[in-house]
Formats: sequence, structure tokens, C-alpha cells
Amino acid sequence: MISDTPGLLDAVRDRFAHIDVCPFEGPRAFFENAGGALHLKSVVETSALYASYPDNQGRPNAASQALMAAIDKGKADMRLFLNAPKGVVFVGESGTEVLFRLVRNAATGAEKGGVMLRSTLEHPAMGSSMQHWAAQTGRELIEVKHDDATGVVDVEAYKAALRPDIRVASIIHTSPVTGKSTDVKAIAAAIRAVAPEALIIVDGIQHACHGPVDVTGYNVDGYALSPYKMFSRHGYGVGWCSDRMTALDHEQIIGNGPLSWELGTRDTGAYATFSDVIAYFDWLGGQFSDADDRRTRLEAAGKAIHAEEAKLTGWILNGTGNLRGLAEMPGVQLIAGDGPREGVISIRVEGWDTKALVEFLGAKGVRTHIRKADNYSGNVLKPLGLPDCVRISYCHYNSETEVAKLLGAMEEALASKG
Repeated sequence: MISDTPGLLDAVRDRFAHIDVCPFEGPRAFFENAGGALHLKSVVETSALYASYPDNQGRPNAASQALMAAIDKGKADMRLFLNAPKGVVFVGESGTEVLFRLVRNAATGAEKGGVMLRSTLEHPAMGSSMQHWAAQTGRELIEVKHDDATGVVDVEAYKAALRPDIRVASIIHTSPVTGKSTDVKAIAAAIRAVAPEALIIVDGIQHACHGPVDVTGYNVDGYALSPYKMFSRHGYGVGWCSDRMTALDHEQIIGNGPLSWELGTRDTGAYATFSDVIAYFDWLGGQFSDADDRRTRLEAAGKAIHAEEAKLTGWILNGTGNLRGLAEMPGVQLIAGDGPREGVISIRVEGWDTKALVEFLGAKGVRTHIRKADNYSGNVLKPLGLPDCVRISYCHYNSETEVAKLLGAMEEALASKG
């Protein structure tokens, strides 16, 4: 694990901007990573560098050719990260926009008739696009119910809803509210067994920075990422679509060729900053693998991150040192129980207004976030009868010291209401 290797966690933390100090409020422990992870220092530098270049893509000069080379490298790195030697990678305006585009083109390009299938665990970026395009194409939208107690939707729940005429199906990889992950590979295989021609789209936005991604192994047709949640910056999303989906009639500039998915000139800095993220994963994976193959090192990084965050989850839930964990604190309700998670633990605390608790923790130097039972999180909170919750979200660069700060602040919060 990262924190078990002498000096490695410090080396990791040193690569991130504002790791322990908010530029506006001063020292703090950052537990709001699901709202946007910390940015790599290299991403900050690369963003400024590419923002300074006046030249455009596709011109016969050295500057333009350098931009095109950065784009080519960025696309190659996207393929490597996703394990996607086939299909098309592209950049859009955001992860949400990429999901809408994937669903839109799947729904309009698939064989007429049939139904569409989604789960109630999904973020509205996926849920809204599935609902909209089912209506626009005159298809019934079947909803697979997630388990309120565990905060996940499993393969058996999907199996109960499957039918041969599914045209488009969606899967969320990890919930940004419960932190619980789905078995994408098993769910996709179950769908394929009943509806082999279904187009399967996956929302990987919450999962991508918490473990390996393997679209080839999943046997799906679309996958979306939000790089600002994986140490890059806002302003772009990354999408991948399979060859079979690309072969369908899809939106594109006429004359650009069948592999064209990008609409308009994208920011070269987006591709370059994604390469910075992959370079970081490559470096981290190299601490755990001496393989010459870069994909193997990326997989090693994903596994190391996943293991480190499992340790963080354990500290937060079960305590560290002489501090109790959240699961042991009276009056603390864990949303979706106390099982394994990917970077998110959401709670309610008896006697506390949630907004006031987030502000209390903030005053103690612990950054968290309130999630309300609105159009973004109501799918999880409303069935539980909860108006809101505190979301504590973490990444592999968070430390045991920061967890102790969080737990200590929570103890103060409980004592103040005792």
C-alpha cells in the first residue's frame, strides 16, 4: 500500500496543488474529492502553458504540428488508461455532456423499437439522458431498482429486468452518493446473454480515479470520464465508444469520416493535461511494478490506489489510534451501511442540521459537502426518507493524520450536542 512504503505518501502528496491548505481559507483536510479532486501541479503548469499558445490545430507550421502531436499523445494515453485498443476516444465539453451524447447516439442509431434499461442508482447525467432519449425515440424505459440498504444495484437485480428487445442499457460504475460500486463486467455479460445487440453505456465518472478501468474486459459500447475528478481540470470530458457504436449513424461534421466524434476544435490543453494524469499514474504504478509495459504499470497504480483507499475507508469507519470511527459513533447514520466503498462515505448525524454540521467541520479545518435530496441525489436519499446528508469523499493522497482530524472534529460535533 502507498502509506506502507516509506516516503511514498509524502512524494504523492507533493505532486498535488493545495494538498493541505485552501488558498482562500488556510489549512484544511480535503474530504470533498467527489466534488472535484485536487489537481496535479503538472496539470496546473500544462494548463497555463497551452493557454498561452496562439496557434491552432491543423496548420502547416511547427507550432500547429506540436499541438497535433499533443492531441495524438493525449488520445493514445486515453486508450491506454481505458484499455481500449479499438473504438474511438474523444473529448467533449464535460463528462455529463459526453454521457448525453453517447446515450443520444445509441438511442437514435440502434434498431427501431424495443426498450431502454437503466438503474435507479445512476447519477442524473445518465438517468436524465436515458429518460429523455427513451421518450424521444418512443421506447419504454425500464428501471432496475437499487437496494436502499446497501446502496448498490447488483447483477441479480438487472437479470430480473432483462428482455431480448433491449436496445440501450446503462450502468453506473460507482455511485457518487453511496460510494458503492457495481460489477460492470458481470452486469454487461448478463445483458449480452439476453440481448446481445444491446448498446451498453457506462458512467465511469466516480470510479475512474479509484481503480483500474478496462473497457475491453467489460465488453461495453461506451464509457465516460470527468477528468476534473481524476486530478486534471474542469472544462472537458473524455468519452470512448466501441467500433459497433461508431458504425451506427452518429452526429458528426459531414466529410470528416466515420471515426469522427468530436464537434469543433477542442482545447489542446485538455489532451495534454490528461497525459499529465497518465504520467502520474505511470510513476505511481512504477513504485509497485517493475514491468516494462506501461499498461501493466497503470493497472498496478489502480490496484495500489484501491488498496490505499480501502485502508482509508477502514480508518474512517472503524477509527484510528484512540479515536472512534464513524461506525462506532452514537447518532451517526451511515448511508448504505458500512461495506466497502470507493472514495465516498455519506452520513446523517442525529441532532445536527446537515448544513450546520458541514460548516462546523469546515471551521475545524475539515472540508466536506452537503448532498440534498434534490435532482442530483434524491434517487438515493428520498427512498430513505432523508432530506440531505454529509458527504465525506477521499482519495489515495489523504493521510491517516487527516482522517484523525476528521474524526476528532466529529467527536467535537457530537460532544457539542451531548
